[in-house]
This record gives sequence, C-alpha cells and structure tokens, in this order.
Amino acid sequence: MASQAVRASIQGQPFNDVLNELHAHTFSGAPGESDPFTLSELDREFIAYALAIYYQCDHCQQYHGRAIERLRKESDAKPWAWQAEFVKIVLFLRTSRSSVSEVEWQGWVEAWRRFATRLHYRHPGFVCNIAYAIGISRADETLMELAFESLIRHYPDGETLLGVIRDIDRVVVFMKAATSKNRTDPIVRRQLKTLGVQI
Repeated sequence: MASQAVRASIQGQPFNDVLNELHAHTFSGAPGESDPFTLSELDREFIAYALAIYYQCDHCQQYHGRAIERLRKESDAKPWAWQAEFVKIVLFLRTSRSSVSEVEWQGWVEAWRRFATRLHYRHPGFVCNIAYAIGISRADETLMELAFESLIRHYPDGETLLGVIRDIDRVVVFMKAATSKNRTDPIVRRQLKTLGVQI
C-alpha cells in the first residue's frame, strides 16, 4: 500500500489517508491507537497473501509476498516453497458446501483436514486462520464453523481466541477494500483517460 500513498487517488486523498491508516491498524499498528495484536505480523501477512490470491489481485500478492519474504528473512526462517502451498490452500477453500453433494463435502472435509494438519506442523494454526478469513470474506457460515472448530482447539483461551478473530477480521476488511481498489483503479483510470481526464 505504500506505493499508493504517493500516487494520486481516484477516491481522493482523504480516502487514501483512511485506507493507509487502516493498513497501519491491520499490520504494523499505530502507536498509542491500535489495539494490541494477538497474531504475529507474519500470520497476518499470510492471511493477507491468501486473500490476495483468493481475490485475484496481482498488486496485493506482490506487496504482501514481499512483506512475507522480509519477515521470514528477519526471523531466519527455514527455506519453504510457501507460495505453492498458498495456491493449494486457496484452491481447497474455493469449494463451498452449497456447490457440492453431501458425499463430496464429507470427502472434502477429510481431505482438507489431512492437508491442514500437514501444514500445521510447518506453521501452527495458520491454515485455520486463512480458512476462517476466507469464510468471513464470502460470508460462508459452514466454512467459518469448520475453521472455528480448529481455532478453538488451537486457541483454547477465550480472550486469545477473541484477539485472533479480531486480527483475522481486520485483515479481511482491509483486504476487501484494498483489493477492490487495486483491481479497479487501472480500469477507472483507463476509462477516464479516454475522456481526457487525468488523475
């Protein structure tokens, strides 16, 4: 989002300022203003990257992908082809209960749990965080319930669970706004340019 701060905004600079502030409250925190985070910055960036893939926003994938690489380097993380795993996660989570039969859904749930368990050993809890985020983003109560079962096992303390859900929800709200803006701004700019309107 930093690159957008210097670029003229179709929505106007006050809107851009709000979006930049929302970014700070979601990822880095605004000193003295933001609620404390429960999830690590890396966990929140993982959720953002998965949502960027889900929303098919190349700009957001590049931005949050760079943030993940930076955070992984800072923590001296072991090599991991994480981008390929995220594509698999999002492909898995594109399935909704309403689009498949009961037998297909049961098969999906079993396959998802095996897949999520394998990734849980790589980075505990992050797959259920992503599933819950995608559930929120498309208002999919069935997926939210499935992910919630995993969240309460991973975060048994109620206050911690509330903090995790708050962090996930903030990332979803920010990403829905940012990806819409990043995906449609070039189209709006092109349309306005045909009329000689420059931004």
